[in-house]
Amino acid sequence: MASSTIIVHGGAGEWPELKQATGLSGVRQAATRGFGLLQRGGSALRVVETAVMEMEDNPIFNAGRGSTLNLVGDVEADAGIMDGKTQRGAGVALLRRVKNPIRLARVVMEKTDHALLAGNSAEKLGEAFGLPEASLKTPERVRQWKQARRQLEKADPGDFSRNLKLIRTKGQSLLGDTVGALAIDQNGDLAAADSTGGVSLKLPGRIGDSPILGAGLYADNRIGAATATGVGEIAMRLVVSKSACDAMRALTAQEAASQTIKTVTKLAGKGLGIVTLDRKGRYGVAHNTPHLCWAAFTRSRDSSRKCISNLSERF
Repeated sequence: MASSTIIVHGGAGEWPELKQATGLSGVRQAATRGFGLLQRGGSALRVVETAVMEMEDNPIFNAGRGSTLNLVGDVEADAGIMDGKTQRGAGVALLRRVKNPIRLARVVMEKTDHALLAGNSAEKLGEAFGLPEASLKTPERVRQWKQARRQLEKADPGDFSRNLKLIRTKGQSLLGDTVGALAIDQNGDLAAADSTGGVSLKLPGRIGDSPILGAGLYADNRIGAATATGVGEIAMRLVVSKSACDAMRALTAQEAASQTIKTVTKLAGKGLGIVTLDRKGRYGVAHNTPHLCWAAFTRSRDSSRKCISNLSERF
């Protein structure tokens, strides 16, 4: 029988020292709330949705109420969710006013035949199901956007021939990150969920990996679950979450995570993190960014409980 486990992350990249304690507190709170649901018999799907909502409501994270702004100063948030038991999943993208994008992703998965819905049409579906709306801009994100725009205006135009080059050469302040959660429940069912505001200064209309099944997240009861964070274009091109899950056919969750990041670094360079969870309730964490903020809560067969929160350094 698998251990009931939840692992959450608050994003890869470079976490400034002044924000590290708040970030760690946030992921620990999300993991604790999700684990409480697991203890009460909650499904893995409900657990990951709840944990991600907790982080969407915490402005320290780049998701929901703390979403970064695009090039013209608008929020365009993405989210995704997947059920490992049925292998059904869905994503939503380019949301400006849905308070909790992860809730809308679950609506798309359970109430429609689609796997991805974006923009105004997605928001109208949220309205039809009574999902709360909110302004997702925070004063802190607006300040960061203004600072990033000033950096952009001072830079050499030759630096901007490719967006990824811009991200790599102009500092971690331009990197986006994601929040994510994986869980396995008392029935052995797995689920994955994630949410993000995307890359700061992204072009309007850009959609990252978070709402893309196989890239930003994946869950399959037969093998495991995974969710990625960092440069979404890398995750999409290499289908990293599905690749990490496939690796768990033969490897532990930690081995699969480490192998995935090793492959990513070789093929695409730095800029990505991943968390994994296998069928036995074992989790893994790996990244080639300076930091990855995460927390895990597990209950083993002997009924002992353990919670770990960590801002891991690059390895």
